[in-house]
Amino acid sequence: MPGKSAFIGRHPQFSWLRRHGFAVRLPLCFLSVFPATVIVRFMPEANHMIWAANGVLLAFLILAPRRRWPAYLIAGLIAQTAGSVVFTTQWQMNLALTAMNITEAFIAALLLRRASIAPPRFTDRAYLLRFICYGVLAGPLAMGLLYAPIAARWQHAAPLPALIEWLVADGLGICLATPAWVAILRIRSRDMIGFGKHWIYLLPVVAVSLATFSQNRIPLQFLLFPLLILVLLRLGLGWASVALLFVAWVGSWFTVHGQGPFVSSNYFSPLEPTIVVQAYIASVMFMLYAVSVVLESRYATERRLRKIVVLHTLVTENSRDVIVLADFNGRPRYISSAVFSLTGWKPEETMHRGFTEVAHPDDLPRIEALIRKLRTGAESATIEYRIRLRTEGYIWVEGSFRSIRDPESGDCSGILQMVRDISGRKIAEQKLQEAYRAVETLAITDALTGLANRRRFDQCLMTEWRRGLRDHNPLAMLLIDVDLFKSYNDTYGHVRGDSCLKQIAEAAQDVVARPGDLVARFGGEEFAVILPNTGNEGAMRIADEICEGLRRRNLAHSANPLGFLTISVGCAAIVPSFGEHAVNLVEAADKALYVAKRNGRNQVCLGNATHAAADGLPVAAISQPAIAKSA
Repeated sequence: MPGKSAFIGRHPQFSWLRRHGFAVRLPLCFLSVFPATVIVRFMPEANHMIWAANGVLLAFLILAPRRRWPAYLIAGLIAQTAGSVVFTTQWQMNLALTAMNITEAFIAALLLRRASIAPPRFTDRAYLLRFICYGVLAGPLAMGLLYAPIAARWQHAAPLPALIEWLVADGLGICLATPAWVAILRIRSRDMIGFGKHWIYLLPVVAVSLATFSQNRIPLQFLLFPLLILVLLRLGLGWASVALLFVAWVGSWFTVHGQGPFVSSNYFSPLEPTIVVQAYIASVMFMLYAVSVVLESRYATERRLRKIVVLHTLVTENSRDVIVLADFNGRPRYISSAVFSLTGWKPEETMHRGFTEVAHPDDLPRIEALIRKLRTGAESATIEYRIRLRTEGYIWVEGSFRSIRDPESGDCSGILQMVRDISGRKIAEQKLQEAYRAVETLAITDALTGLANRRRFDQCLMTEWRRGLRDHNPLAMLLIDVDLFKSYNDTYGHVRGDSCLKQIAEAAQDVVARPGDLVARFGGEEFAVILPNTGNEGAMRIADEICEGLRRRNLAHSANPLGFLTISVGCAAIVPSFGEHAVNLVEAADKALYVAKRNGRNQVCLGNATHAAADGLPVAAISQPAIAKSA
């Protein structure tokens, strides 16, 4: 009881008791052992029935640290000696018996506290077994073997009956008195409110005990069994032992005075009723011990279950993930309260909703495929899907699925799902993809004109070259250069020069419209056009259309003899073949552009030194004047 102990430690009165507990318990030991000795000595004929003084002393020893044992043993020795001297003058015999009694309690305590300093727990199976072996049997047996020859010499008694008498009386006394006095000595650390509610259960035990042993006409001794079990259930084994100790004293008193249900004329010996009483008390004590062990096992199981329930509740109620136990159709047998914060649905509102009512229709095939894997032996799987919200719409979640198997048959009986909200992660992933695409676009786009840059041009050229090599289709290229562009910049400035390059890019894009074609800025004022599956004739036609489109824009250029901006275009078309490279196409287009520049600019020239007959043009036709050179 941690809370109670903390309270006792803080309260001044209990703090004083804890500091001076030994000074209180030592005289209490004397005052407890002395009456236990006097009660039996008051009935000399009952000496051989139950000897409780050793059990009382043993209770003080097993509750005290070993450094206090000498003081308790001395107090017990004085108490038993004083109790014996009151009723007899055979001080030598009494002193010897008292010494053996003290030694017996010391041996039992030493064996019980040998391996552990933990407090006694008579409801614990292992401790109870040690208590019976060491306290009830070993200690009395050791002193009984010593008492037997002494009784034979001083009392002229048979050794074996004397040994049995000592063993039974002392063992039964320890069996009853030790648990009872341990309970009494622990009263101040127990919850007295609980005892105050249930002390009334001791009264029927007192009444039935007196009624049972004060007469022998009506056998009422069987009524004590349920009453003692009731005390055990309500107050614990300690108080049940106190009640049984009272029953033992009452039974012994009336039995030695010839009353009670165990007194009969059919006995052959006067000692037989006392033996029957001892057997009766031993059987009741055994019953209480057995029931207490079963109850403690049940209470321990209940405590473990409560801890599991508390832990389960703590996890499920505070987890942001939704925990679901469902069948293979997704209908929950259990769903945690986190589903409300995730979807807006209360747990009881979702118990009848399966995957078809919850998941997005586009995600159902993937979920059903995953369920089939789980049913056919897969242990776990993870999937991302969308679930419906109470308000309109869906939310992305990650579901960790694990198959639940029957512990006996091993068959799959359902699914454990851990559902986690990943909508934030999905948004972040989408933004990351958009940023990646934007960066990728920037990496292959010319910032000024918006055309593909040189990197994209090289990638496209290699791709189309491999495709042409595979399909044996021609690949054409246009290389465009602005005529007298340096003079244009010197005359109009670089801002107008940049605008001029944009106009040329737009003119080229207006003409080059097929999905596979590519217009790129080749470098400076040069542009390049890749035309897959295009021969010489098609390349020349595209080049002429680009020139015509630029002339329609009528961009003034005072340094140009024609008075407006013109371009020169070099064309080349090659059917890719093994042993050649894409650079051959670039070199051919560059040579054609050089010819166009050398021949006076503002023209389209075809240069196909390698495959001039790509679409039937003669090899000699390596240049073609531009159409309509003037405005």
